[in-house]
Amino acid sequence: MIRALDIFFYVLEILIFVRIVFSWVPGMGYRSAIGQLIYNLTEPILGPCRRMLDKSPLGGGMMLDFSPIIALIIMALVSRLLVSLVNIL
Repeated sequence: MIRALDIFFYVLEILIFVRIVFSWVPGMGYRSAIGQLIYNLTEPILGPCRRMLDKSPLGGGMMLDFSPIIALIIMALVSRLLVSLVNIL
């Protein structure tokens, strides 16, 4: 069970990093099928983080999107929490 959680969060981290790279390369972006797939898989995680940042004093109109960093931090915390809970059970 713990191994499955580790793999799940690892795959999500990789997808977020790939999305970051795709955002830097205009030609590869979201026009391709793989770009759309990565967008669809990561947007449920990054969207709420982006909205949270927009409402904070730090967000709203920033040139850089810090939502991937926030998402990775939150995912690391949730992953550790879930692993701890599984170990208790």
